[in-house]
Amino acid sequence: MLDYAHLQTLAAIHRRGSFDLAAAQLGLTPSAVSQRLKALEDRMGSLLIRRGAPCTATEPGLRLIRHFDEVTLLEAALAQDLPLPDSGPTPIRLAVNADSLATWIIPALAACEGMLFDLVIDDQEYSQDWLRRGEVAGAITAHPGPLQGCDTLPLGRLRYHATASPEYMARWLPQGTSAAALSRAPALTYSDKDRLQADWLSRACGPAFPFPTHRMASSQAFVDAALAGLGWGMNPAPLIAPHLASGALVELIPDTPLDVALHWQFTRRAAPVLAPLTRALRDAARATLL
Repeated sequence: MLDYAHLQTLAAIHRRGSFDLAAAQLGLTPSAVSQRLKALEDRMGSLLIRRGAPCTATEPGLRLIRHFDEVTLLEAALAQDLPLPDSGPTPIRLAVNADSLATWIIPALAACEGMLFDLVIDDQEYSQDWLRRGEVAGAITAHPGPLQGCDTLPLGRLRYHATASPEYMARWLPQGTSAAALSRAPALTYSDKDRLQADWLSRACGPAFPFPTHRMASSQAFVDAALAGLGWGMNPAPLIAPHLASGALVELIPDTPLDVALHWQFTRRAAPVLAPLTRALRDAARATLL
């Protein structure tokens, strides 16, 4: 039999990225964490963690972490039917895109008692990869599936507007929005994975072209930067509705939104435990998304 305290330690090292942070999470000393990992690696006869900054699990290590997560969820499901000893809230790891987190997901999480959320923040085009690797139990993703062993529920569309401040428009786009002007005007990009600005440009201005951009991994910073005239960006409608209404932000081209379809994708094994979260996500999405 595997020692599940050792598996829990393996997962903590991989997810926190260091022995010290894993020790802090588990209430152990770094030495005890190291001893647990060594015992597990000796038991398995395989290297399970690549030591580095950050520490990451090897392929055998990831497989063991997936097994630990599955057992944890199965025990949580069993506890719904049998009077098992109370072991505290169920840890649930999810992959979520930053704009959904900033606009509509928090009320859904707050509606679910008995869960302890560990959120991985990644672009909606890539969040499914975390689920495919077995590192999360569910993901908010732009992909409808199918994905083996998973179910998918459509949530709705998050609307984005290409927006900037009036001062920015006067400085950078005084003759109006065009490909030539936008090839010089600074944009805002969340990360190298963020395709929203490029996708909107392709629809609004024709074939793709390079454009200068700031990079900042924060949904709220996107709004603040647009308000300050630092650049233009694709901002989610729920975040900027008051600014559009007041005129503090304007669309680069009026009435040219970009809608991104979102889906809730989760492992079938986790479905019974995730059922309250699934209901809460659908309710929250219905209140905010198109």
